[in-house]
Amino acid sequence: MKTRLPDLWGLLWQAFYETLYMVGLSLLIGTLIGLLIGLGLYTTRAGGLYANRPVYVVINFVVNFFRPIPFVIFIGAVQPLARLVTGTGIGNRAIIFGLSLAASFMISRVVEQNLFSVDPGVIEASRAMGASRLRTVAAVLIPEALGPLILGLTFAFVAVVDASAIAGVIGGGGLGKFSLTYGFHQFDTIVTWTTVLIIVAIVQLGQLAGNLLSRKVMRR
Repeated sequence: MKTRLPDLWGLLWQAFYETLYMVGLSLLIGTLIGLLIGLGLYTTRAGGLYANRPVYVVINFVVNFFRPIPFVIFIGAVQPLARLVTGTGIGNRAIIFGLSLAASFMISRVVEQNLFSVDPGVIEASRAMGASRLRTVAAVLIPEALGPLILGLTFAFVAVVDASAIAGVIGGGGLGKFSLTYGFHQFDTIVTWTTVLIIVAIVQLGQLAGNLLSRKVMRR
């Protein structure tokens, strides 16, 4: 079967770098926002360090409302907001905005769940020794949950790589669009599977790095 792959290497590597850029920046922004939201969920719940039921109910509702929306629908739904924030509703800037927002809701739950793994006795001991609530969060809560959190972020990384393939829907680039344009639509199986293998390699390397880093942190 004849393939156009030899003529497409330049475009393939451009798509590869676009995917890494979109995923890396989206994951960074999503992690920062998701960490704040997750901490808000954990600390404002009943019995939390900053227990506040109205605040918890609002945050919990927002996360539960947006998190289940399939990304291909979500990216279209937030397009007006992306246009307001980034100046455009299409292209890589818009997809990064959408990916970051979707990742933040997903990561917030990952953060909340992993914070629950911290022994409450450790938090109580910190407070008993006179540490402020903020210091307890920064010096005890987050460090104690760091290993599991890294594993959770590794899962989020895989999900963001998967979601980045939707970029072509709103005019973005990356490996997903490349595969659809030059592989699927051109009936070029070799191009399609070459792209698939590159995406699998990205995911596997990210998973390996996350596992190693988490193991190293948890051994301390």
